[in-house]
Amino acid sequence: MSQQVCMGALIRCSFGAAPGSLTVLPMHRVTAGTMPAATILDHAPLLNVPPLGLCSSPANPMVAAATAAAMGVLTPMPCIPATPSPWVPGSPSVLIGDTPALDQGCRLLCNWGGVISISAPGQCTVLLA
Repeated sequence: MSQQVCMGALIRCSFGAAPGSLTVLPMHRVTAGTMPAATILDHAPLLNVPPLGLCSSPANPMVAAATAAAMGVLTPMPCIPATPSPWVPGSPSVLIGDTPALDQGCRLLCNWGGVISISAPGQCTVLLA
């Protein structure tokens, strides 16, 4: 069993320098504890997924340009998440508004090569089967 992720969950990127807090809008009126419960569709850059510090991915065009300007020395730049696809895999047995619930084991892929994971689910009372 894994824990349901909700508003305020702590997320990290493999190329990001700082953690961030997942934002979940209360569209489905389902809560985990007292916060809105997340689904795999809560992946919108800047709306759900905040900037995660400085990005150090060479695939990020801003990092590549800054690194080239610094004569090849890796130069991290501010993170602007690029997350066009939903979290994977999602809960196979729990649906929130016909969408799989987001559990602590899910991952989100960034276009710049980063893997965003959930460090803390935001609550500790609701478990998913």
